[in-house]
Amino acid sequence: MIFDKKANNPLLAAGFMVKGLHWLNKPELRAFILIPVLINFVLYSAALVLGYYYVNQLIAQFIPDWLHWLDWLLWPLFFISFFVVGFFTFTLLANLIAAPFYGKLALKTQALLSGQTIAAIEPPLLHALGAELKRTAYFARWALPLVLLSVIPGLNVLAPLLWGLFGAWGMALEYLAYPLENEGILFAEQKQLAQSIRWGALSFGGLAALGSSLPVVNIIIAPAAVIGATMLVNELKRA
Repeated sequence: MIFDKKANNPLLAAGFMVKGLHWLNKPELRAFILIPVLINFVLYSAALVLGYYYVNQLIAQFIPDWLHWLDWLLWPLFFISFFVVGFFTFTLLANLIAAPFYGKLALKTQALLSGQTIAAIEPPLLHALGAELKRTAYFARWALPLVLLSVIPGLNVLAPLLWGLFGAWGMALEYLAYPLENEGILFAEQKQLAQSIRWGALSFGGLAALGSSLPVVNIIIAPAAVIGATMLVNELKRA
């Protein structure tokens, strides 16, 4: 599979996220959306409570006395970094728990788009597990240096921007995975496909990451992103 070059258009790719939000009202999809929304509500509520409780302690611990005069700048930067890290982590956890529902949601969306019943192509179990481990290792390989950067005074000024880019790329890979896995495409090829439409992927993933950090919106953004990613793959793929 390859993507049409149009998929690299940031505005076009972002449009699929908007379409995904509109499709949340589809009666045919509600059964596949309800449980993931409940999962997101519980996990993001927990993230918000823990975040507000611990952020002051973390700031006091990692900002030395000689930099307290920069609190007006470092505090919001640290706060933003903490919540980007926290919500990105909780998003991955929520998606891991809801993955079976998202796979079915992508399949049902594709069936509605095509007007016919679609059967998922199930890869061999060991290959599927290997692909998931590769995806986890890929995220961890990039996340760990960013975590360290986030707690180094001075350098952590760059952390929010880098976390934002990482979050956008990670969300693109995460949500494109569901429709692609239904076609038997595992992580190594998924990453190559996303890289072939890098700007479109960053645009789509950026909206998903932004939505994941906004209260209330973060509860519904994941199923909307699954629907939008399925539309993108369905309309812009080339055999």
